[in-house]
Amino acid sequence: MKKKILIGAGIFVSLLLVLLVLLVIFRSQLLEMTISKIEERIERRYPVDFKIEEARFTDLNTVVLRGISLVPLERDTLFVTDSVHATVSLKSILKGRIVFNKLEVSDGYLTAKKDGEVNNFSFLFRSGDATPADTTGNKGRNYGELLNRVLKTAFDNVPDKVDFRNLNMSYTSPHRIVDVKLPFLKMDDGRIETQLTVQMDSIENNMLVRGTINPGDYNISASIFATDTSGIQVPYLKEKFGGTARFDTLYLSLEDKTYRRDRLTIKGKGRMKNLVVNHPRIATEDVYVNEGAVEYVVTLGQNYFSIDEGTRVRVNKAIANVTASYQPKPSKIIDLKIETESVPANDFFESLPPGLFENLEGIKAQGELQYKMSFHVNFDQLDSLKFNSDLDASKDFKILQWGKTNIEKIKGSFVHTVYEYGKPVRTFTVGPSNPFFAPINQISPYLRNAILTAEDAGFYSHKGFHEEAFRQAIIKNLKEGEFVRGGSTISMQLVKNVFLTRHKTITRKVEEAIIVWLIENLNLVSKNRMFEVYLNIIEWGPNVYGAKDASRFYFGKQPDELNLAEAIFLTSIIPSPKRYRSSFDSYGNLRSHKGYYYRLIGGIMRRRGLITEAEYENLYPNVKLYGRARDLIVTAPDTTQLEDDTSKFELETIDLLDF
Repeated sequence: MKKKILIGAGIFVSLLLVLLVLLVIFRSQLLEMTISKIEERIERRYPVDFKIEEARFTDLNTVVLRGISLVPLERDTLFVTDSVHATVSLKSILKGRIVFNKLEVSDGYLTAKKDGEVNNFSFLFRSGDATPADTTGNKGRNYGELLNRVLKTAFDNVPDKVDFRNLNMSYTSPHRIVDVKLPFLKMDDGRIETQLTVQMDSIENNMLVRGTINPGDYNISASIFATDTSGIQVPYLKEKFGGTARFDTLYLSLEDKTYRRDRLTIKGKGRMKNLVVNHPRIATEDVYVNEGAVEYVVTLGQNYFSIDEGTRVRVNKAIANVTASYQPKPSKIIDLKIETESVPANDFFESLPPGLFENLEGIKAQGELQYKMSFHVNFDQLDSLKFNSDLDASKDFKILQWGKTNIEKIKGSFVHTVYEYGKPVRTFTVGPSNPFFAPINQISPYLRNAILTAEDAGFYSHKGFHEEAFRQAIIKNLKEGEFVRGGSTISMQLVKNVFLTRHKTITRKVEEAIIVWLIENLNLVSKNRMFEVYLNIIEWGPNVYGAKDASRFYFGKQPDELNLAEAIFLTSIIPSPKRYRSSFDSYGNLRSHKGYYYRLIGGIMRRRGLITEAEYENLYPNVKLYGRARDLIVTAPDTTQLEDDTSKFELETIDLLDF
């Protein structure tokens, strides 16, 4: 029995040795066949010349590949690498095929080039033999289809296990050069780790990236960390938009992808820490966001882009639900909805990024706040534009402590500084101690009523905002293709002049709206006091501020002595006070275009019972200049052909709706 066992074992060992010999003999031929099939498959799928110059076993199950290159037909080389070491599954060899389990790639160079319409990489994103989407016809490009191809190509070619050493990537075009160096890139069982240096023109970023990937579910997530104290700078913002942005950490993920009916929907998350933004149109100094996050659901299709339900944006502690859509053809249609969750008032004010809303920094409050906004416009039907905006507060909302700026200062006397181009030009007291201050009851009713008619007829009845006037302003600006009309109420103009500098930033309007809301909804100041302050600080000419200063400058009168014609003239130059001289000819007579303005304002005042029929019939567009204005205007050369017609400025804020 023992002898039979020994004989059996000997036979088994002999067979094993024979198999190993056969394996060693034929594995090289099997490797050649595998390499040939790989080359054939890639060249059949893509218009390229793919070569592996050498492939051989270095031990029982390790292969080295050398001289690998991928060259698109009639294009520059896209990829080359010095060597690839791969581990081969012995089981796969026994089955008559070779499967590479692990790849170690050294000294790889991926070089993308573009010159006009010619490039050496776009073939990777084509679907089979399909041609790229038509970008010249009326249909336009389907960016959903394009992004879906990119994602499929990327995920379908993710290896299970790879270890890159010294991987170099570059992109070159006539206007852009990008260089990326990766000392290492490891992928193992869905885990990714890499260190990289990215050089984009004059900006160099050093980063560490860690993440996970699941190609089968189109799922990827990555955290990007800055490895030096300067953070990660966002490229191209300076040259394209005139601003800068940097951050310390960024997290991004793609969690789901669905392509149906020619539309791609993607879902995922993003999170950024210590974001610093600088742009003169946003704010005059750096804007800091401690943490921002987004949960996104985005759909792209043929002439269709949308931010779908389920998208949430968080800035520090404030969270908003956002939906939006943009359809460029056949009619350009834009929809936008923003709704915040009910948030503690303190969290709301603390979430406002420092540097963005200077007057609101440091406010302490109780209660809760919630904001809702909806906007819809069809550019073929601009008059049907819809806009609604509401900031709601709980019944117990109140300010416990003002921060950097005491908004209630306008209740009494205060020092006011006038700014031009961000620089102070004049400082004066708004109160009885200033000899040029005029209490509201010492200002002509003609002037008060003319200003209310032209600037904000609903001032005494609204809560700081006139949505219909604002909606009409948006429509007018869209029709003209430029900013030609504002939608500001007197409350908003007052806040702009008292609390804000004249820097024209995007966020200034938001800060203005919040302060107006606080004043009006908390009843911090009476309407009469607001109007009184407004009449004493607005500009009316060269270093002329307030109704008393203006009355003396133009007519040598006290403000309670102004007649109807003088009041309407002063009202007409409020939108553009620096153009006051263009209202007159060289003899001091009002120019003819003023006639329409007088008839318009006078007619509205008559219909509202602010003047009598007789006063309207006796109203003529003519005033007599006295004081300093006469010396500046009458002695000037005739500027009939040189000065601009300012009627467009005079009429831009008139409430034509008889609100």
